[in-house]
Amino acid sequence: MEKNKEILSNWMQQQNVERILIILIGIILIIAVSHYLKIIITRKVNDSDNKYRSRKIINAFSYVMITSVVLFVYSDKLGNIGIALGLAGAGIAFALQEVITSIAGWISIVTTNSIRIGQRIKIGDIRGDVIDIGVLKTTIMEIGDWVEGDLYNGRITDLSNSFIFKEPIQNYSADYPFLWDEISIPIRTESDFKLARKIFRDVADEICGEYSEKSEKVWAEMKGKYRVEDADVKQLVTLTFDENWITFTIRYVVDYKKRRSTKDQLFTRLLEEIAKYDNIVMIATSSMEVTNVTETEVNKTITNNN
Repeated sequence: MEKNKEILSNWMQQQNVERILIILIGIILIIAVSHYLKIIITRKVNDSDNKYRSRKIINAFSYVMITSVVLFVYSDKLGNIGIALGLAGAGIAFALQEVITSIAGWISIVTTNSIRIGQRIKIGDIRGDVIDIGVLKTTIMEIGDWVEGDLYNGRITDLSNSFIFKEPIQNYSADYPFLWDEISIPIRTESDFKLARKIFRDVADEICGEYSEKSEKVWAEMKGKYRVEDADVKQLVTLTFDENWITFTIRYVVDYKKRRSTKDQLFTRLLEEIAKYDNIVMIATSSMEVTNVTETEVNKTITNNN
């Protein structure tokens, strides 16, 4: 009897060793094939987006194949471990709530295309460009914060994919990859405001006209998808004034990644044009008038107040 048990034990150990060897060989082959496919993609595919997606698909397919090999080798044991897995499932699900939610968030991102690689988004206080979307986390190259304008600050942030269910997502570049922006220019009240309006409108048309033409086409497509108004995306110059100066506001549409460079172009061209009309269009500045007051007058004022 003991001899039979020993034979059975040896046979089971041998079977386990064989199964482990089969699994290891299978994993090595799958990794080798996936690595070879990635090399081919790197050499043959030029577009970075397609290259990234292809690598992600190969990784996902590799995981599925490795899991399939393990399940196939231990297929005869699945019936015995099914009950144990069922009992452990509830505890595991509770302990790994965040992980499970992150995986569900990844599935939502992939299936709905709510965000994609390369898009500029804001989640909570974090703004930046999406540079990677993994199963558990999304990686963002941040912009702004201590850096003025929409420029990279060099900080890379990983967000759990559960944010898709918890935080509002502000997308700068989804269906409408343009933003409305504006600048204000104060001029002195004695300036020729009609000439100033013409100068500002001409400069705005010169710098931003291309963006407004492109955005009109994109907005027309959005009207077919969403219930939105027929917005005016052309450059707009408006005027306000008070006792100090006249203020012009130039409102325009710009590519979401070119806000800072566009402002630089606008201000440069405006200064060049204003310089052509010296003493006709004059930039307003704050001024302070300082009056000399004698010691006698100061003492008299103090005495009156007392």
